[in-house]
Amino acid sequence: MGTAVSAREAEVLRLLGEHLSNAEIAARLVISVRTVESHVSSLLRKLGVADRRALARVAPGAGAAGRSGAPLPAPLTSLVGRGRERAQLAALVTGHRQVTAVGPGGVGKTRLALAVAGQLAGEYGDGVRFVDLVPVTEPGMVAAAVADAVGIGERPGAGMVESVLADLADRRLLLVLDNCEQVRGGVASFVERLLGACPRVTVLATSRARLTVPFEQVYVVPPLSLAGGAGSEAVALFVARAAAAGRRPGPELAEPIASLCARLDGVALAIELAAARWPTLGLDGLTAGLSDQLRLLAGGDRAVSRHVSVRAALDWSHALLTPDDRRLLHRVSVFVAPFTAAAAARVTGDPVGLVADGLGRLAEQSLLQVTSVAGGTGYQALASIRQYGVHRLAEVGGLAEARDRHLDWCLDCADELRVVGPGWRARFDAVVDELRAALVWAGRRPGRRGPAYRLARQLAGLSFARNLVGESQQLFEQAAGLADAAADRAAALRCAAAVAGCRMRGDDGYRLRLAAAEAARSAGDAAAAAVDAASAAADAYRFTGTFVRVPARAQVVALIDAARAAAGADPAAIAAVALAEAGVLADAFGGADGPATIAVPEALAGAERAVELAAGTGDPVATSAALEALLSAQSWDGAPFAAAGTARRRIALFTGASGSPAAEHELIDALGEAAEASLGVGDLPAARGYARRLAAHPLLAEDGHRATHRLLLVESLAVEVDEVVAASVRFRDGWRRAGSPPQAGLGAAVAGVAMVHGLRGDRDAERDWRAVLDRLGGTPARRFGYGAVFDAMLLLHRGRAGAAVDRLAPEPDRVWRWVTWLWLHWYVGLRAEAAVLAGCADAGDRVAAAGRVVAGNPAAEAIVARAGALLRGDVPRVRATSARLAAAGCRYQAARSLLLAGGEDAARGAAQLCELGVVPAAP
Repeated sequence: MGTAVSAREAEVLRLLGEHLSNAEIAARLVISVRTVESHVSSLLRKLGVADRRALARVAPGAGAAGRSGAPLPAPLTSLVGRGRERAQLAALVTGHRQVTAVGPGGVGKTRLALAVAGQLAGEYGDGVRFVDLVPVTEPGMVAAAVADAVGIGERPGAGMVESVLADLADRRLLLVLDNCEQVRGGVASFVERLLGACPRVTVLATSRARLTVPFEQVYVVPPLSLAGGAGSEAVALFVARAAAAGRRPGPELAEPIASLCARLDGVALAIELAAARWPTLGLDGLTAGLSDQLRLLAGGDRAVSRHVSVRAALDWSHALLTPDDRRLLHRVSVFVAPFTAAAAARVTGDPVGLVADGLGRLAEQSLLQVTSVAGGTGYQALASIRQYGVHRLAEVGGLAEARDRHLDWCLDCADELRVVGPGWRARFDAVVDELRAALVWAGRRPGRRGPAYRLARQLAGLSFARNLVGESQQLFEQAAGLADAAADRAAALRCAAAVAGCRMRGDDGYRLRLAAAEAARSAGDAAAAAVDAASAAADAYRFTGTFVRVPARAQVVALIDAARAAAGADPAAIAAVALAEAGVLADAFGGADGPATIAVPEALAGAERAVELAAGTGDPVATSAALEALLSAQSWDGAPFAAAGTARRRIALFTGASGSPAAEHELIDALGEAAEASLGVGDLPAARGYARRLAAHPLLAEDGHRATHRLLLVESLAVEVDEVVAASVRFRDGWRRAGSPPQAGLGAAVAGVAMVHGLRGDRDAERDWRAVLDRLGGTPARRFGYGAVFDAMLLLHRGRAGAAVDRLAPEPDRVWRWVTWLWLHWYVGLRAEAAVLAGCADAGDRVAAAGRVVAGNPAAEAIVARAGALLRGDVPRVRATSARLAAAGCRYQAARSLLLAGGEDAARGAAQLCELGVVPAAP
């Protein structure tokens, strides 16, 4: 296969360089996530780089072609021998879904697993993915590491584990989990769920001990073969590594080298460490030094001889280092990921030039590996050597000091990352594993609670900015647990609640708000506690759809009563209570049963008071929440223009906002409401702008259906065929990745897509999308508004005016509340047109009534004017509505006006429909 990178692959590679997930890349390029995954697999194969992170590093300079290689991490040194072991392990992986290659550190598990994975890669349609678990310090972060390697982001409403399982559910993939031992429990739990939920995924793990999960097949990795003496695999490895170090042993030394390798039990790491010293010590020096060390460690059970061999080689290599290099090796062992000389200098306290020289010497002795990192050269120790270095550091009493220096460096890194700009994701990804490791260490030591709290708060905010929202919530909760001051605990819990809102986890948000209220009371801040309690009550009604178990009304009312009693004269508390009263007691948000439960005058009055009080606090988040209550009440009052104005006020609050979790949660909600409110009054350009901002919001990147359904709604009503077809790919892809859940709120978008395919003349696609609509659920009454509008548009297009009259038969004020807002103007406009074209006796009355309702809506006014002109047979006025509709952003309706005008105008209208991608039909 050639190595040329295609134009589309180059685009994917560029976006990988921005550290985007597969879903984010798909959204940028308007393709499916599955297509992105295919391109990533191809790039890994063509460029022969390590993994997604390596692709991101080569992206800026990759050019139009790469070099061939395997789609797996390529070790710096080649695999020597292992033919028998490769065949045995490959046979196990082919026949079983979970295989663990076990053995002591340094025996060669990783290289063997990589070789087998590369050999079998062609058998897995979705490729192979490698996950290095060395930097993972918490069992709960295993899924996040897998997600990073596969390119999956967390979907709102689902945790990271659920997101990974949903994404891999239909994939045929080989997943290599390397170095599982330090998080073995987390790996076991994750793998068990993965195998149950993803029947075509196979797992090859490497670990020092088996995972003990059901159906696990264990392969014990043996040492390198010593068979054949001078011609053995062990000798071949020694000679290869010695040659790489600068001096190849002659064939006359093969027998003595074989003897030395036998003393080292054929353990690959021990042999490599010895070979690295060959150029300077020669065979005599190696034999003497290692023999003495092995003698010191001899005795005991020979079953652990491989451990002894590695320890002997490490002790011997360590003893040959200068004191300064030993100290350097000890201290850099606290890093869990690749690090730079500058970072090492911060941890050691030595000049960076001196440290760089020392790191180079350690690399020459195979005690560190050289790798590339953002901005230059990086270094990393194998897991066995890193653990050895930490052990030695503890022995000499320097571990706490090195950890403290590492913690200080991490705090500085976190502080530097607070400003998000170009290249921010790459800089965050380069240090996040270190920040996590430092937090684990500091969080477990009582004397480090203060720095641990600061790091947890900082990392929580950074994780949110990186769209790691599940981790962000957990970190804010962890910060709350580390806080010494109750006020700090309350603040962290409020942030956690806001993140839970962004994740569509209503139950979590409610729980955390109540916990924040309790912490505020402990701090003696009754007013803050009142705000938290009232906010929890309001959210239970604002975001009911995000709850698994909605709190009982009596409980919510009790919260409002308690908040009212504690509010005192505090403006923020009074405003929060006012919102809760408007939203819950007056039911401004609409409840669940429609207008019958809403006392509209009371809801309006309460919402207006809440807006006035919230605005007085200067808090945009509180003001936005109150404005939503007002917008809802205005909608139930049948005042769509007032609702659209209120929606615009909400959006204006977040111009230049901080991007905090609370602000982003409000903004997402506000954009959706503004898109619908603008569409309801015929302001298609504004509706399109809000919908596009929503579709591009980073927190919705993994939720393609939720991100695009408002955009599909706008473009379907405007009949922008190309836009609908493109956005529907992302919608359907996201919905399927989420498990195709029944979500009635998505029905309008899907009905619009079905209609557009009907206008295109694609009956198969129309039926397909109507089947999706059926799966989304929802009552027929809930579908009436959008269903009637989209069905009527298609029926009128096909010349079936009588059927359109039947579909729009109910009087507007007798249909369920969804017609009284977004769909009212479109409903009455199409209803009037259908009556005219069908020759209904009451057509004139319908046109007149519709004209009064839609006044001020440029698109609906033009449709009603067209109906009136058709009723009067006024062809020039019918023709004139085409320009009005085009100016309003309704190109389809503009072309339809020409069709209805007849004559030469009809030919022009048909041509315009063809340009839109619509198949003309008889009027």
